[in-house]
Parts: sequence; structure tokens; C-alpha cells
Amino acid sequence: MDEVKFEVTEERKKFLINQIAQKVIDYRLSPVAIVFLESSKPLSFLGNQFLIFMQPFYRALFSRREYEEIAAMLEDRNNIEMLICEIERLEEEKDEVKRSEKNSRH
Repeated sequence: MDEVKFEVTEERKKFLINQIAQKVIDYRLSPVAIVFLESSKPLSFLGNQFLIFMQPFYRALFSRREYEEIAAMLEDRNNIEMLICEIERLEEEKDEVKRSEKNSRH
């Protein structure tokens, strides 16, 4: 069987990274995800292979095409760093909203 390579455009990459980061925030997994991603950067290719192995579980969260794009995208360490930054950005936004809601109640 031939290996299929997915080309992900920059616009699509940003969309997918935001979508993944948002799911991490929604499930309150930011600290765990960041530690996991940071520790997996040196092994990004192996991490990609692990994603392929775990496909049945991830497919519950993403469509087949999105899953395959994400798996291909995460082979590149730069994309992992972008994902970490997006998770941190969304987490800060969430915290800022909570602070402003708390301050407006007082």
C-alpha cells in the first residue's frame, strides 16, 4: 500500500491548530497537553506514528480528513510549537474573560 501524503495549506493549518487547541481548552486539558507536546517535540515523527496507531480514538473527535491532516501536520516540530502557543493563547483569553466577569460582579 502506498503512503498518502497530505499537503496542508497555511490557512488550513491555522484552522486545525485552533480547532485542536479549542478542544484541549474545552476538555480542560491545557497543562497535560502542553507538557505532552513539549516532551514529544524531539520525537515528533514517532508521535505522528502514535497518532496513526490511536486513530480509532481520535476519530471520535475529528473527521477522517481532519485527522489525517493533523497527523501529517504534527510531523513538523514547528507545528507542535504553534499548537502549544495557540493553547496558551486560548487559555489566557479564557482566564481573562473569567477575571472580567468576576470583576463586573463586584
